[in-house]
Amino acid sequence: MSIAIVGTGFGGIGMAAQLLRDGFEDLVLFERSTDVGGVWRDNSYPGAACDVPSHLYSYSFAPEGRWSRRFAPYDEIHAYLRRVARDEGVLPRVRFSSEVLAADFDESTDRWTLTLSTGETHECDVVIAACGQLSRPAVPHLPGLEDFTGTVFHSAHWDHDHDTTGRRVAVVGTGASAIQFVPHLAERAARVTVFQRSAPYVIRKPDREYGPVTHKVLEVVPPVLAADRLRTYVTNELRSLGFNTEPRLLAGHQWRFGRHLAKQVPDPALRAKLLPDYAIGCKRILQSNDWYPALSRPTVDVVTEGIARIEADAVVDRAGVRHEVDTIVLGTGFAATELIAPMEVRGLGGRRLGDAWSQGAEAYLGTLVSGFPNFFTLYGPNTNLGHNSIVLMLESQFRLVRDAVRMLRRGDVARVDVRSEVQRTWNDWLQRRLAGTVFAEGCTSWYLNAQGKNTNNWPGTTLDFRRRLRRLDPAVLEPARRRVRVAA
Repeated sequence: MSIAIVGTGFGGIGMAAQLLRDGFEDLVLFERSTDVGGVWRDNSYPGAACDVPSHLYSYSFAPEGRWSRRFAPYDEIHAYLRRVARDEGVLPRVRFSSEVLAADFDESTDRWTLTLSTGETHECDVVIAACGQLSRPAVPHLPGLEDFTGTVFHSAHWDHDHDTTGRRVAVVGTGASAIQFVPHLAERAARVTVFQRSAPYVIRKPDREYGPVTHKVLEVVPPVLAADRLRTYVTNELRSLGFNTEPRLLAGHQWRFGRHLAKQVPDPALRAKLLPDYAIGCKRILQSNDWYPALSRPTVDVVTEGIARIEADAVVDRAGVRHEVDTIVLGTGFAATELIAPMEVRGLGGRRLGDAWSQGAEAYLGTLVSGFPNFFTLYGPNTNLGHNSIVLMLESQFRLVRDAVRMLRRGDVARVDVRSEVQRTWNDWLQRRLAGTVFAEGCTSWYLNAQGKNTNNWPGTTLDFRRRLRRLDPAVLEPARRRVRVAA
């Protein structure tokens, strides 16, 4: 058995660690960059941090009690992933600066051939795509952007050589990244103009530092760390009822948002701009203690008219007002619905994965794609959450993939290829279930593709997801490729 993993974020490192523990030694990870870490390597903008408590935003098999804060900053999460990759023996198996451009399945040998950016090829039995949903920055089409004479960069590719002190900065977007870096820009820049398309719901972030006493207790008494992880998990899991079953149960979050906004934004005109026009939870609920104070500064403007065009030294809004700037920061998120891209994947009969997903990405249990044997996706279609840690979802997928590759190793099957009708039934159920969630309340979010289909979110609890992925049922696989094992 030879296995290739694409990507070295939480998905790739965790999957590799579990496979190595199972004795799968013929394993290689391909990483386009020069370091592991995925989004926690790339997103190094000022203020970058997790919005899930870090005792839960870590692997269950590698608990960590050395975080400096309840919500760890990006550099600590990146360091954690490096440690796990080193300690679990994953690091020596990573091929850096090697982007996978294409993956082609050979039906005569049941093997995959990967084409790499280095010009080389690599053959393997199994491909695990751990690219995630938030790996490719979304760059909006802004007329005239190419004519701008100042500095432009996306928050996921922060230009640390560009000093924003005394600058006039335009920020496009008010999502999860922007609410973290705008307060830092506001402290240094001469003026910050925030272009807001849609106001987010922002609630207080219950963050705090962990002192030496806390660290010592967590180190000496491991059950304390396990108990805090469990407490956080249960608290978050209960929120699934509001997101996925009865949106009215999010009324508590609505009240906390209103109180937070009223307390931190005394100006009624600005407060009116910051009121969302959609149901809470339909888009990602954000947490921050310094977002609203930053927008209340006299040197910060919030523009809601939209962007008409970019000129050499200014952003012109749709009301015709020119906002002269020398720096543009794109806080416009990621191409979350374009999973796996730009990697070209071709399965049975040479069918392109892009064609199979032309109406929206689909996968059975978010992991297996019909017509693409021995190919698995981590943090794949409909595995994102609005209420809990994505690491929990990934670990459920690890279990399913391990079960599948064990079947291949034993010779129970020659191919792990889910039947098309099974995948169709699964995704029909998913979409019906999603129609009753808060994500279907009518807003435009990164959960939806161009056709309005929710290809990203899981409409249930992590417990239910874990139960469904506990083992791979051979009955869901294409029977023609089943091998019969004969006892000696």
